Order: sequence, then C-alpha cells, then structure tokens
Amino acid sequence: MPTPPTDYLERILTSRVYDVAIESPLDIAPNLSRRTRNTILLKREDLQPVFSFKLRGAYNKMSKLTPEQRQQGVITASAGNHAQGVALSASKIGCEATIVMPVTTPQVKIDGVLSRGGKVVLFGESYSDAYQHAMELVATSGKVYIPPFDDPDVIAGQGTIAMEILRQHPDPIDAVFVAIGGGGLAAGVASYIKRLKPEIKVIGVQPVDSDAMRQSIAAGHRVELKDVGLFADGVAVKLVGEETFRLCRELLDEIILVDTDAICAAIKDIFEDTRAITEPAGALAVAGAKAYAEREHCEGRTLVAINCGANMNFDRLRHVSERSELGERREAIIAVSIPETPGSFKKFCNIIGQRNITEFNYRFADPKLAHVFVGIQISGREDVERIIDALKTEDLEGIDLTDNEMAKLHIRHLVGGHAPQLQDERVLRFEFPERPGALKRFLDAMRTEWNISLFHYRNHGADYGRVLVGIQVPAADNEAFQHFIDTLGYPCNEETDNPAYKLFLGKTLR
Repeated sequence: MPTPPTDYLERILTSRVYDVAIESPLDIAPNLSRRTRNTILLKREDLQPVFSFKLRGAYNKMSKLTPEQRQQGVITASAGNHAQGVALSASKIGCEATIVMPVTTPQVKIDGVLSRGGKVVLFGESYSDAYQHAMELVATSGKVYIPPFDDPDVIAGQGTIAMEILRQHPDPIDAVFVAIGGGGLAAGVASYIKRLKPEIKVIGVQPVDSDAMRQSIAAGHRVELKDVGLFADGVAVKLVGEETFRLCRELLDEIILVDTDAICAAIKDIFEDTRAITEPAGALAVAGAKAYAEREHCEGRTLVAINCGANMNFDRLRHVSERSELGERREAIIAVSIPETPGSFKKFCNIIGQRNITEFNYRFADPKLAHVFVGIQISGREDVERIIDALKTEDLEGIDLTDNEMAKLHIRHLVGGHAPQLQDERVLRFEFPERPGALKRFLDAMRTEWNISLFHYRNHGADYGRVLVGIQVPAADNEAFQHFIDTLGYPCNEETDNPAYKLFLGKTLR
C-alpha cells in the first residue's frame, strides 16, 4: 500500500545505508558560486563506493530481507548505477544477485557488476526487454525483485541524502536541486525536507528529451513517453513510478528542463571546482541550479545541487568538451555567406574583430559565393545578435546555428568535399599561436591575389591551434609563397601530396 508522506520521516531516519554508503561531503563550488553570485553547494554522491547514490536505496531495501529471501537471492533489471548498487549490497549481506542487462550494455558497466560479485544475464535490446525477462525469472526462481525507484524502502534510502544535507548545513538553504529519472531520489529528498524545512524549495531537474515526470505532473497522471533521449542515460525513464509520481506531484516546487549543452557545461563546471567528472545525469542538478539562478536573477542565495553519479563512459568526454562552451553561452556557431572574391575573408575577420575564433570550416565550392561555418567566442547571447547585425551592415548574410542540433552534431564535420574547378591549390598544415590576432596576422602577411580555397580550424584548449589551409598559388609565385611561409614564423607542413587530401578534398576523384 502507498505510504503517507508523513511516514517517510521515520522511514528515512531508520534507514540502513551506512553499512555500504558513506556520508558524502557537502562542498562549496567556489568558481561556480562566484560566477552566479550565489553560494552553490555540491552534495558529492559521486564519491560513493559505486560512484552513485543508488546503493543507498538498494541496500536499505535488501537489509530488510528475511533469511529465507536472502537464501533465494535477489534480481533486478538495470544497465547502470542501480545494478552496481544491488551487486555491492548483495555481497555485503551475503546473498546472490542476478542483474538482467540489455545486450547493448557497455562492457565497462558489465565489468562493474561482475567485480562486485553480481551475476549478469544479458537479454534484449532495451531496458524494457531486460525488465520483462527479470520478471519472468522472478516468477520461476522465487528471487526477490529489487526495484530501482518505485518502492518505499528504496525511496527512504535515497532520502538519507536530505537528512545529511540539513545536518551538514544548519544555516538557511533556499533551494535543493535534484535529478529525476524514475523519481526515487527526488521523492526521498522532498519527503524529508518538506517535513522538517517546508520553506526550502525542492526543485527537480530533467533533460528536455526525458521529462516523463514533468509531463506526468502536468497531466495529473503518469504519462509514458514513446522515446527518451539517451545522453543522460541515468535518467532515461519512459514511465515514472506510481509512488514516486504521487510524492513528487505533492512535494516538488517545480521541475526545470535543461538541454544537452547545459548538461555538458555543468559537467565542466563541476570538474573545474572539484576535478571530478560526473556522468550527464549526475550533473543535471547543477545545470538546473544555474538555469534557476539565471531565470530568477537571484544573488546571495544558498543553492544545493546533488551530484548523483559519476559513472561516465570515457568515450563521451569528447562530446562533452565540444558542447560545454555552447552550454555556457561562451561560443556561438554562425553560418556566413561571403562573396568568393579576394579580400572578402579578411573583411569578414575585421567584422569579428578581437573576438576569439574557436572553429572555422570552409571549402571552395561555388565561384561566386562562399559559405563559411564559424565558431566564435562570445560573452553572451546578445553578442551573437551584434555580430549578425554587423554582418548585415556589410551586406554579408549570417545565420545563427548555435541552437541547431544537426549543425552542431554533423554539419560542422562535413563541410567540404572535392573542388574539381580549382587550379594550383596547395594545402598546408599550420600551428597558429592560440591568441587573438593570430589569424589576422596570417591574412595580413599573405598576398591578396592568393585565394584561400580551404580552411579548417578547431580550438582544442591547447596553447596553439591546428589549422589546415588550402591556397591557390600559381607556379610562378612559388618563391614568393615560400618567403611568406618563412617570414610568417608559424610551424608549417605542406600536405599537398597527402593521400588523404587527394582522396577526399583534392581537385579530382582518384
């Protein structure tokens, strides 16, 4: 039977979690606090033994098993943090744990379960397939199913995080931000805080493409999503729990939605303050706190964000780094059309001025009009409007692609191709010093009659930038061109005979 919200106080106070969990620290985020002009405190659940809060609820549920149930063993379906929490808890209480995982589960997560003594069963292509198979095994084996979120004991175990927050910070707190997937963490935290400190706002945070709880609360009943975004896979839940829905609907003050760029920016913020790398779901609360502070224009408040997990796949870091600057509104992506005439490129750069160019993609394609894909460091969204207006003043068309998902994910890496009409093209790979004015110096030193036919650059955070440039240089100008290279002083390698250039970018198909 559903448990009344008031009963959760006793459940949380009597939860058994510290046989496996630590009381995670509540640390200030100094850089983030300074930038937002608020005190941002991070509840470091990423420091738990399984790098996630999930072991709290799993162990609290499993600690209540009878000797007979322990003898039978437990089972769950999970492809992530809950699986590792169940495996560790089972090893602690001395029972067998079977974890049903989709066949698509990354090996690192399978290894995490196996290393903690869990038995892995791979079944199906999705979590739903794995869950159905787990239920079949429960029916035939007699094992006890350990739910990931929709259970009073699991909810109460997660609620011990709120108990620690109020004990660790007895001074006033304005709001606590918590990620929502199935809702177990948010329900537990809200149940405790709203009973003891109802003046503290408890604000849920969800990705824009995985907002089952927000849609359910808006509709007044549980809404099952057809699809969910998988970037923040730790909260990619199509249908929230019955009990978690009831508690979140009654107790949460609001739910804030954030996009992928904002999540990536939050991961970077956490890293800069803690040197820890959280998973996307683990950074949701920080992204929500930042969005709230910006929306409310608040200063001097105390905001707590629960860093709920750090099981990050290493191969995602490239994507996170790529998108974090966009999420911080420190970079804009703009498509610019300029006349394909000598001097136009320099004219464009003069409009950009001293702003740092973070990426530049261009390939000759049309004899009259050039289309340039450029990333520019900005100080805020209003800076983009100023750039677009300045381009219009010079009769250049600019389109803001900063919020264009296809452009950010794909087009930026596909600009280019063969240019069969080009003559005398030479391709060189430069190392530009990573400082404002480096590109302008290059253009000032180059003869205006030498046409730039290809340009690709991306800032990677080093003290120099790697740039690939194609320049049309008549054979009669080879000596003068070499003098330009020598006096420029930038490290350079000629790549005109590189087979990769000939195959993908050269004058003719080979």
